[in-house]
Amino acid sequence: MTHIVLFHSVYGLRPAVLAQADRLRAAGHRVVTPDLYGEPPADTVEAGFALLDKIGRDEVLRRGRAALAPLPPETVLAGWSMGAGVAGALLAERPDAAALLLLHGTGADPAAVRPGLPVQLHLADPDEYETPEEVAEWQRAMTGAGARLEVFRYPGAGHLFTDPDVPDHDPRAAEQTWERVLTFLAGLPGPSAD
Repeated sequence: MTHIVLFHSVYGLRPAVLAQADRLRAAGHRVVTPDLYGEPPADTVEAGFALLDKIGRDEVLRRGRAALAPLPPETVLAGWSMGAGVAGALLAERPDAAALLLLHGTGADPAAVRPGLPVQLHLADPDEYETPEEVAEWQRAMTGAGARLEVFRYPGAGHLFTDPDVPDHDPRAAEQTWERVLTFLAGLPGPSAD
């Protein structure tokens, strides 16, 4: 059993995030899905960015930090797209995190990565928000920092391909992603204390 915090995308806390959290719970994990906006989720990516601008990136990070505060130090940091960035940004403050799980976006400053940190990335190929060069540079930096990095690319899938309620959805890529995620989480060491 692993503790996981799953941060939502720029759309907000959508049903897809809650459904995937339930899937992780069914596999025996404890999952927290903080609402970083405190407002109903957006229907379009443009409306999502407007919500992010309204709330502010600093406030989103503060809310993410607050959600993590009561969780054990070895909590897995996970996120979708913008949420991957939140998970990565908070890694520096959570050096004992069991792993970093990034869906639809890279995250984490390689300087915050401890040697041996398990990191798994799932990304569309190509991805409209991250060029192949940016992803390759991030990959080199993370590996150079000592991360145990797994990168999975999904050719032809849209950016947020695991969300069935957006046009990017790719059912095959989504199912493959969640199978890989469950395998990744099952391979992590158990918590030192519950």
